[in-house]
Amino acid sequence: MALTPSTMLPLGIPLPEFELPDAVSGNSVRSGQLQSDLVVVAFICNHCPYVQHIRTGLAEFGRDCAKGGVALIAISSNSVQTHPQDGPAAMAREAQSSGYAFPYLFDESQAVAKAFRAACTPEFYLFGADRRLAYRGQFDASRPGNNLPVTGTDLRAAVDALLAGRSPSDQQTPSVGCNIKWNPGNQPDYFG
Repeated sequence: MALTPSTMLPLGIPLPEFELPDAVSGNSVRSGQLQSDLVVVAFICNHCPYVQHIRTGLAEFGRDCAKGGVALIAISSNSVQTHPQDGPAAMAREAQSSGYAFPYLFDESQAVAKAFRAACTPEFYLFGADRRLAYRGQFDASRPGNNLPVTGTDLRAAVDALLAGRSPSDQQTPSVGCNIKWNPGNQPDYFG
């Protein structure tokens, strides 16, 4: 499996605005309508082995976020031209089978992935009450085959810090996983 690291968007930038359809409910979700103090945005997809590896832990994290008043939004930006298994109908089935209790949005144009400079799945972003980026990077150090448990330690520590009124550690580790599957001719310029 080839690993693609996250681009590590600069801390402090504002939450990019977006409006995307939720593959589960069919409703549109706008970034501006999120009422929680903290917002976690996760770029995931159905087929990526790195996402599949953390899916149970991600579902549990989502339930914990809901209990703690933290908004968690997952987004799939993969091309359905090249990866139809990552389209909205399959996303709805994946959310159901994985126990995702959070919106799973479809970014068909891939404009939202570009706004976040997203590079891989899974990739996580945490925005504070000021809607500025406080954390970006990995869920935890577990990867397929490394025998480390899936705990969400890195992301959970960042959420816990913000909930306690502290800044997360600035020692943040990039996520790694499958590259986002860009529509033909749509690869962003931030890869050089």
